[in-house]
Amino acid sequence: MKRSLSLSVVLLVLAACGTNGGSRPATTTLGGTTIGDAAETTTTVPFDTTTVATSTEFPVTVQDDNGSVTIDAMPRAVVSLSTVATEMLFAVGASPQVVAVDDQSNYPADAPMTDLSGFTPNVEAILAYEPDLVFISHDPGDLVAALAAAGVPVINYTAAMTFDDVYHQIEAIGTATGHHEEAVTVIETISSDLEKIVDEAPGTPEGTTYFYELDNTLYTATSTTFFGQIFALFGLENIADAADADGAAPGYPQLSSEFVVAADPDLIFLADTLYGESAETVAARPGWDVLSAVQAGHVFALDSDVASRWGPRLVDFAQSVSDALVDYTS
Repeated sequence: MKRSLSLSVVLLVLAACGTNGGSRPATTTLGGTTIGDAAETTTTVPFDTTTVATSTEFPVTVQDDNGSVTIDAMPRAVVSLSTVATEMLFAVGASPQVVAVDDQSNYPADAPMTDLSGFTPNVEAILAYEPDLVFISHDPGDLVAALAAAGVPVINYTAAMTFDDVYHQIEAIGTATGHHEEAVTVIETISSDLEKIVDEAPGTPEGTTYFYELDNTLYTATSTTFFGQIFALFGLENIADAADADGAAPGYPQLSSEFVVAADPDLIFLADTLYGESAETVAARPGWDVLSAVQAGHVFALDSDVASRWGPRLVDFAQSVSDALVDYTS
């Protein structure tokens, strides 16, 4: 079977979770509001901006996945090897400081895309841009150390697990680049937009279930991830939660075809349309033609980038879910 870019991202997330050790908590938070299991639903609340830095004076210190990173002066030549960091940098107004982004950073359209790789980074190629700050989402082992030896600070953020993680990353990126006020605005806008989308979405019958497909080898995301949190906001139940009840694959289990067929989800959401998956390919899978979602035409294609990135466009992701629910309930 074909493996997609989304699966590569999932595997990096699993590696990061393994490093941190243990399973994720059964509840997560959105802007300070607790979200429980998939059977429960909550609405968003405004992000507490009192937690955001209030000074743009340098040096500044931010927290990343490796600890604390100090930036001595406002960066003038930023390199991003992370698609999500790229989107956040442009959202907070740091685009004039960005001199290069990796070969997967295709949004926004005016991002200075290069052939730099975020998966197999080359130190010499990165240093050729003379950066004074680098953002990454994956350290193969010695990238941070090599750039530090060259005097370049590195901020490393792997995949967010919760909305609060998303907000923290936006906050830190804004602070690190001298755009904390813009970061506050971005955070508040995301939170208020999510609240509006959820409030205006049609209600669904209690117990409505869904399957969220990251790639066609049936990797998925449970309700402990920010993906699952979005669906939970609409009151939907995730069939994958039962497959990761023990936390053995923290948040990202791989399901079997038999498991999905037995669960018979009411809705199917495809995050792998960029790689050829569609309602037609799903219906053609052995045994899947009998699924309720297939027979009722409730297989929904999502923008693969929006549905696999946890940056500012998670609002677009939520809107896609809401639009699907309009179709489902009409």
